[in-house]
Amino acid sequence: MPESLPAQPLAGQVAIVTGGGKGLGRAFALHLAELGAAVVVNNRNRQVDENGLGPADHVVAEIVAAGGRAVANHGAVENPATAASLVDDAIRHFGRLDICVTSAAVSRPEMLHKTTAESFRAVMEINVTGTALVAAAASAVMRAAGHGRIVMVASTAGLHGETTVSAYAASKGAVIALARTAAVEGEPKGVLTNVLLPYATTQMTEAGMDPRHAERMRSELVAPVVGALVDPSSTINGQVVVAAGSGLRAADAVEHGTVTFPSTGRLAPTELEALLERSRQGEPHTYTHAHAAFQSLAADLA
Repeated sequence: MPESLPAQPLAGQVAIVTGGGKGLGRAFALHLAELGAAVVVNNRNRQVDENGLGPADHVVAEIVAAGGRAVANHGAVENPATAASLVDDAIRHFGRLDICVTSAAVSRPEMLHKTTAESFRAVMEINVTGTALVAAAASAVMRAAGHGRIVMVASTAGLHGETTVSAYAASKGAVIALARTAAVEGEPKGVLTNVLLPYATTQMTEAGMDPRHAERMRSELVAPVVGALVDPSSTINGQVVVAAGSGLRAADAVEHGTVTFPSTGRLAPTELEALLERSRQGEPHTYTHAHAAFQSLAADLA
């Protein structure tokens, strides 16, 4: 039988959700509010309605209408002042900060050989710098309190690469590494960090989404994964979770077996190819951080 769950496991908790006005971020904000959290909904006002209200304002209105608590924040995440304002909004309006979900992101599709410095910089500033600044500000408060849950939203493009989105893929790979680093740093202080790699039909993906998958890839279907990761009873840390619809996969950075080669100063391509094949035949290993991986390799070569 399914595990019996409390009606509002996040009651009394306070969350920040960046990019919370649309798509995945909106789904996360609404779900966390449904679970009882008060939510600071962040989304810059690229477009407003006839009343001057932007996406974050509309999500806040939905939450409040359903009996929840929420406030809007319209800052650009790559602006350092936004990180401070988000934390300030959480504490000033709700008295604390327990959860941070970084979902704000952009993509400017370009093949690598056509990428301009301007486009690459814009994607990295929003997706990487914006994520890091907000997570760092939230982490500082959480570490002082001795408790916190952070979910950084990345993409399988950052895990496997993806054609035509070189900057986006690079940025999401950086977010995965950032989240794993935060997980190691924060665990002793009770601050747990995980990274979600979702597939979902959003304004960013709908143009290229196969119509056969669009309905079953609704954003709200992956929101429960975030809800579980930020639950105060969760001990999950440093995990990379791929989620789509009602399915998920655990993902890892893997190193295979150690093989040695002659230290002659030269290595033929055919020799390297054979060595890589032998390595892949060895036992795969995962590591919590790079130093552990180095120590393992050093021990194999001793």
